[in-house]
Amino acid sequence: MRAAKDYIVFSLDVPSLKEAEQYVALLSEYVGMFKVGLELFISSGPEIIKIIKKLGTAKIFLDLKLHDIPVTVSRAMASIADLGVDFATVHCGENKEMLEAAVAGSRGKVSVVGVTVLTSVSGEDIDAAGFCPEFSSNISLLVMKRAQMAMEAGCIGVVCSGLEVKMIKENFGEGFVALTPGIRPFWEGMNKDDQQRITTPAQAIENGSDYLIIGRPIRDAKNPKEAAIHIAEDIEEALHSLSNPKAE
Repeated sequence: MRAAKDYIVFSLDVPSLKEAEQYVALLSEYVGMFKVGLELFISSGPEIIKIIKKLGTAKIFLDLKLHDIPVTVSRAMASIADLGVDFATVHCGENKEMLEAAVAGSRGKVSVVGVTVLTSVSGEDIDAAGFCPEFSSNISLLVMKRAQMAMEAGCIGVVCSGLEVKMIKENFGEGFVALTPGIRPFWEGMNKDDQQRITTPAQAIENGSDYLIIGRPIRDAKNPKEAAIHIAEDIEEALHSLSNPKAE
């Protein structure tokens, strides 16, 4: 059985290797995975992967959101697979061939996850991008369409908001992994900042999220370690409620 902390993916959204190393050293025992995004990977390269492995046993999620022609995506994913990370992302984008290329390039050495619709994107953004009204008025429909494409391409799961997780699980099964960004604890005041589609840790767990991608609520806390512990407690409570439902 997974510990509550294993659901937490801490986003290392910091500009320098030195700062990232400080967070890894501080939080390795309190989160289950570290997410390395574009900003940090561009500045530090594979060195941050080595540091995470050196300082603990947390898993590694390389979130580069590959999006290019299939042959380029396949070659990029092959290079990622050689780094020894656990998860890597590719945008669902416009066609299934790109997703299939990512899966082929992984050679089974890294779990490929499809990015559906960013949690910073609103219905107005979808409309402005030229999508048909059925998607701009109901982003969940677009998320589901892209999740279907990701599953058919061989991805192990998707990145989606906590608002869509329940539908993902109902339509694609419990084994189809859901990683959820846009997590805002109530005690943080549910400050959305640039996020549009958000949920609390408990809501995401109750909806079926397998991993909660959390950055600012931990990173910007006065005591990041205590914030991670507090979130793990919220997760533990939600897991307990799910395994021990109240009798009707």
